[in-house]
Amino acid sequence: MIVADRKPFDEIMGMIESCERILLVGCNECVTVCAAGGAKEVALLASQIRMKRKAGGRPIEVDEKTLERQCDPEYAKSLAETLEGYDAVLSIACGCGVQLVAETCQGLRVLPGLNTRFMGVTEEHGVWAERCQGCGDCVLDRTCGICPVARCAKSIMNGPCGGSQNGECELRHDTPCAWQLIIDRLKASGELSRYGEIAKPRDWSASRDGGPRKRIREDMKI
Repeated sequence: MIVADRKPFDEIMGMIESCERILLVGCNECVTVCAAGGAKEVALLASQIRMKRKAGGRPIEVDEKTLERQCDPEYAKSLAETLEGYDAVLSIACGCGVQLVAETCQGLRVLPGLNTRFMGVTEEHGVWAERCQGCGDCVLDRTCGICPVARCAKSIMNGPCGGSQNGECELRHDTPCAWQLIIDRLKASGELSRYGEIAKPRDWSASRDGGPRKRIREDMKI
């Protein structure tokens, strides 16, 4: 899932300073799970904006809507059909959702209400941890399901580094060394001999395809 946090309230208010009527749009997918951009968060932020502007003597009209997915053209297009009279759309979705809504609703300002953090997992209620950077060249088969790109602070492909001590990352002592985790899991699965396989240096330009990536499934195109 994509994990995001709401932008500082003062930053959001600065973005809509000149607006008299906005549409605040949430997303019912990842940002709902991490409690940053679902219907509940839309209602809370809308209320805060109204009260802040009213207290300052400049009331603002804030309408609320939560799409099933802001990153899906089907829902973004339905939103575009209802935007007459608004000064801006304030999106509390991930960066992908904000960009697709902006593409679909050209001619109207689409503002980001969240800071997108990473792709991660839920470790426990209220705690999310990064697990993937979407590098496009997955090595999890060689590292027992632990990603050295996302979970090693240096993204090194042959570790641990010399700074790792007692299974902890030298940069953050509250973070386990990813390579120690890999070694421990290799041991537990009886595959420690694989640790000696030296990985070639990563060709990051190849895994990034030289720029924005696109995946096409010809069998799914209409």
